[in-house]
Amino acid sequence: MEKWGRCIAVQHSAPIFPYNLQMIGFQRRISALPGGPEWLETLPALLARCASHWSLALHSPFALSYNYVCRATRADGTPVVLKIGLPNDELDSEQAALEVYAGNGCVRLLERLPEISAFTLERLTPGTTLAEEITDDEEATRIAADVMSALWKPLPEEHNFRTTADWAAGLEKLRLEFGGGTGPFPAHLVDAAKRLFAELHASQSPPVLLHGDLHHFNILRAGRRSWLAIDPKGIVGEREYEAGALLRNPDNDRLDDNALRSRTLRRIDQLAETFGFDRDRLIGWCIAQAVLSAWWGYEDGEAQWTTDTLRLAEVLVRR
Repeated sequence: MEKWGRCIAVQHSAPIFPYNLQMIGFQRRISALPGGPEWLETLPALLARCASHWSLALHSPFALSYNYVCRATRADGTPVVLKIGLPNDELDSEQAALEVYAGNGCVRLLERLPEISAFTLERLTPGTTLAEEITDDEEATRIAADVMSALWKPLPEEHNFRTTADWAAGLEKLRLEFGGGTGPFPAHLVDAAKRLFAELHASQSPPVLLHGDLHHFNILRAGRRSWLAIDPKGIVGEREYEAGALLRNPDNDRLDDNALRSRTLRRIDQLAETFGFDRDRLIGWCIAQAVLSAWWGYEDGEAQWTTDTLRLAEVLVRR
């Protein structure tokens, strides 16, 4: 669309939509969603509304996936982040989780326009990721564990957060997709994931509010605290569940099977020692979540994501 290649005149500033591979990929992903093409057409006007409502100068976007996230500056010079997305339950859950966390262990939510699924966040400085800054895997795992400890909160008395069991139920769609079979997914991994989800959910410890997607790219270097999380999903489950996303990242595709198995088991041992978790329980969650994540990747058309996460499940099943 032509509008993505030019500036859009709005009060206070003009956000730039560079017509590059990032924006093309963003458009492709959003256009595949129900209501996505229509939302993309309205996005420039929605950004203009945010700029006017909060007196923001909007700057270049960050890496984009399913939400438009850009740097912004308030009228008083305070740097912030503007995030806006196609209205959906996941984005609502993120904002609700940010409110519960209230800046403890996580980026701070500043303002909301819930009617258009837009909100502003504090801008973390320098904002580099754990994956960029820390090459020692044991140190990175220690930092992630510290962030986990800060994040885990008792559940509010009233809430609408989904549960890890709700997420696991999404795996039921896999066999429907393939007429009762498992398509490109090894049947033994699908069966193992379903069995593990059932067993682990039946025996889980008291649930807390989890981040739900806590990995090396969602933990940033921050000024007011050494490291803070971004992009919480806001999901209800036992604390052991949180390790899954960390174990799937980063750069699993650069490791052969033996190296991938060794690194994952070292991390599991470290987390088990840090929190007193049962090692086999962590392995079980990792296998089950890896298969579920692979299925999500298939649904989203991300072939490499599907391949990498299935391989992680396989090397742990064969350990």
